[in-house]
Amino acid sequence: MLSKLKALLSASGPSPEVSPEERLQLATCVLLTEAALADEEFSAAERDHIADTLATRYGLPAEEAHDLIDEAMDARKRSNDLWHFTNQINQICTMEEKHRIIEETWRVIYADGTLDAHEDFLVHKVSRLFNMTHGMLIDAKLRVLEEMRGA
Repeated sequence: MLSKLKALLSASGPSPEVSPEERLQLATCVLLTEAALADEEFSAAERDHIADTLATRYGLPAEEAHDLIDEAMDARKRSNDLWHFTNQINQICTMEEKHRIIEETWRVIYADGTLDAHEDFLVHKVSRLFNMTHGMLIDAKLRVLEEMRGA
């Protein structure tokens, strides 16, 4: 899978051998790692949370989830913005699926127990790129905070 993703990243357009599911995995991982890096710290708790999320959401083995994180970080370094990744998600996902990705983004942000202004800006930006309303964004945030309080 990683060789296909590398081919996708090096090509100017989508490669036919890379499935929509693989493009979705990479795009989602890029957004989650971007959220983790927004406060300029990528804690072990954030990395583990992202790997667990990828493993659960996409049925990836732990090692493959960690490799995907590395690929996502490389992909983001080579990209000028997040539009390419959110566009991939917009093409593949329903609004409900995008809502779940925003919830996962909030979970990554709160993995270290704090909300930084850069993290808040990022999740607002991503939600706009997903064509979500502010109410949907806040609903996702409140659901995650309630989950965390109950845990």
